[in-house]
Amino acid sequence: MIKTPASAQGSRVPLWLRVLIPAALILVWFGLFGAGGASFGQISAVSTNDQSQQLPASAEATQVQELQAEFRDDDVIPAIVVFERDGGLTDGDLTAIDEIVAEFGDVDGVLPDESSPAIPSEDGDAVQVVMVLDTDIKTADTVEALRGVLDDNSIDGVTAAITGPGGLAADLTNAFAGIDGLLLLVALGAVFIILVVVYRSPLLPVLVLFSSLSALCAAILVVVQLARADILLLSGQTQGILFILVIGAATDYSLLYIARFREALASQPTKWTATWTALKGAWEPILASGGTVIAALLLLLFSDLNSNKSLGPVASIGIVFALLSSLTLLPALLYWAGRVAFWPIKPKLEEAEANPIADDKKGLWPGLARLIARRPRVIWISSVVLLGVLSLGVLQLKADGVAQSEFVLGESQARDGQAVLADHFPAGSGSPTVIIAPEDELDAVSEVVLGTDGVDSLTVLAEDSPSGSLPVTDEGVQPLGPPGTPVPDVTVVDGNVLLSATLTDAGDSIDAENVVVDLREQLADISTESAPVLVGGTTAIALDSNTTAIHDRNLLIPLILAAITLILMLLLRSIVAPLLLIASVVLSFAAALGVSAWVFNGIFDFPGADPSVPLFGFVFLVALGVDYNIFLMTRVREESGKHGTKQGILRGLAVTGGVITSAGLVLAATFAALSVIPILFLLQIAFIVAFGVLLDTFLVRTLLVPALSYDIGRAIWWPSTLSRGIHSSDRPAPVRSDDLVGASREG
Repeated sequence: MIKTPASAQGSRVPLWLRVLIPAALILVWFGLFGAGGASFGQISAVSTNDQSQQLPASAEATQVQELQAEFRDDDVIPAIVVFERDGGLTDGDLTAIDEIVAEFGDVDGVLPDESSPAIPSEDGDAVQVVMVLDTDIKTADTVEALRGVLDDNSIDGVTAAITGPGGLAADLTNAFAGIDGLLLLVALGAVFIILVVVYRSPLLPVLVLFSSLSALCAAILVVVQLARADILLLSGQTQGILFILVIGAATDYSLLYIARFREALASQPTKWTATWTALKGAWEPILASGGTVIAALLLLLFSDLNSNKSLGPVASIGIVFALLSSLTLLPALLYWAGRVAFWPIKPKLEEAEANPIADDKKGLWPGLARLIARRPRVIWISSVVLLGVLSLGVLQLKADGVAQSEFVLGESQARDGQAVLADHFPAGSGSPTVIIAPEDELDAVSEVVLGTDGVDSLTVLAEDSPSGSLPVTDEGVQPLGPPGTPVPDVTVVDGNVLLSATLTDAGDSIDAENVVVDLREQLADISTESAPVLVGGTTAIALDSNTTAIHDRNLLIPLILAAITLILMLLLRSIVAPLLLIASVVLSFAAALGVSAWVFNGIFDFPGADPSVPLFGFVFLVALGVDYNIFLMTRVREESGKHGTKQGILRGLAVTGGVITSAGLVLAATFAALSVIPILFLLQIAFIVAFGVLLDTFLVRTLLVPALSYDIGRAIWWPSTLSRGIHSSDRPAPVRSDDLVGASREG
């Protein structure tokens, strides 16, 4: 066999160095695996699902929250306990409820002096108790303890539930409980099964998964340290996406390297030379693919929403380690295993490079390449039409936000309690809209608030009042007690007062958000720059989160498209090909979003989607979809330099078809694993990305891109020199199999 440059280089490397380098790499990664594995148990301690912490400092709700803290000594969150009996609560029920409420005061995290007594409904069927919880104690733990008290003291015929902001936060935290174990097990199990089916080898899947898990452990180690130092904000949804993204991306990059290593084993006499040959062919597309994903993720730093902004660096750290593991650890492991890694089907050394599209080549990919050569225009036009039809569903997408009570799928005591509360009390009870206003504008602000549709009642904070607040009516601030009781002074901090408006709609509903919008518009006439009137609270936080998410979506999507297009132009040294690839991926994303809208509305009957869902779907689908086009087109460019553009396209498709399809199945399976976490946002992201990846893998990259590129010919490489080089395979002529094999270069 003729010695290749790689084999010549390998012969100059001493044996001890060939042993030391892989061994050192494996040992370093073993260390990261162990240290990162120990950090898994620390993730929950440094993560938060508090929606208010995800808002920018400039948001009005954030400003209210900061000012509200000056009125109270503690950082608190309300939780509502609601009791109900059909036909009316009895005196015995009320006595038992009072005893339960007294026992609540002994629960760690409850502030009994600030909590309310039992408040009966007008119809006599229900009672509500507003419990004030100290957020220095984990809210989910406090609510769990309160629910334990209810279970231990159940009243026959009376249903009880804990709802309100505290109850909803606890249910959300509990829904994320399986993210450390169940999510990872499902994702790894799905990937392992796919790899076993694809490679029919027991050892290779283990090596790939160890490489991917090592990347995840290293990423977790770094992210936990940064979150502990308050450099990064880590939430449950960011954690879930990090797990899936690292496992999926690291496995995809590993599959590309494995394909090159398998080819190299067929042409190189030693494991060392095969390793260098594989790295030479794989490093550029792998780095370019990871670079596009990192670029898209880092652009999230331009987001105003902290949850979006934090995802960028967190996920980028994960992709960096995915790249490192696939280009260092996996090559070292495969060098150690050699051909044994592929047992029982070991690659054999061949004397000459086989033509992947020769007439005697059987199988799906050579056959598909010959089909594209015969009917390129029919194939790409049909693909575009199909994607266009699927994209029509985008018109049905509802991504303007959902009620917080709808975040958790399946059973939710807080959601059930919210429904009971709405049946017997103003639905906004326990989740008041908070208004910070100048003291001298109290009467004017009160008049506007009480005159706004959707407001049930209004109170003002007063420390000297027995209940801590005073009712406000059209006649002004009213005392608590019999007629003639003097009106205590309201609490004033830095010239401001704090009012709480109870809304008729549930505090986490879209209708309540509309009331907050009305309040802000009307109070703007009273507010001044030096003495602003600010509207905040639970409803305002949700409203500002949705508004900010929509702003981020409209800003970031064009930026991400521009960045990825630039990367593709630099990689392919062309203008035409990158524009075609970007257009195909965007069309694929629109089709995936369209189908998702039909499924969400018609099959699952979801109430809507968070505004961040299309943005996250876009980031992952476009960045990861471009990955597969990079895998394909870098190989096509390589083959085009040897055999001409048209034959290079067919050869590139035939050679990369199997590995890219396997990578697509792996990535779709890993993202689909997100659906095991009962969170609406994650389930929607799981479906959009998983379906979009499959669509991109089996239609866009397999049919649309190769057929369109073949139809255009060498012009796709304009303005590079490849666009001017003419091969016999690039000439317009009737396509026969003889034309596709053995093309020779013309001068």
